[in-house]
Amino acid sequence: MSLEIKEYLEKGAVILDVRTQIEWDEGHTNGAKHIVLNTIPSQIEKIKSWNKPIIAVCRSGARSGQATQFLTQNGVDVINGGPWQNVDELVA
Repeated sequence: MSLEIKEYLEKGAVILDVRTQIEWDEGHTNGAKHIVLNTIPSQIEKIKSWNKPIIAVCRSGARSGQATQFLTQNGVDVINGGPWQNVDELVA
């Protein structure tokens, strides 16, 4: 998993954190974008406008998995990074 994350980071991927605002406030990866999971459908054009690959993260990997599935169906180059700390340790 982390190899794929590394490859995406090297491609300049945007880290998309889909956790709640409270979870985000407790800690997140520097430079990550925050869009709560249930608002992603309404933010799809904004996400596409970044024109970069995406690494979706959350607390456990379940919500980022849902986000990954939705974004993939909408033509976005995205992988599920799982828990945000997995990606954070590769960025730091």
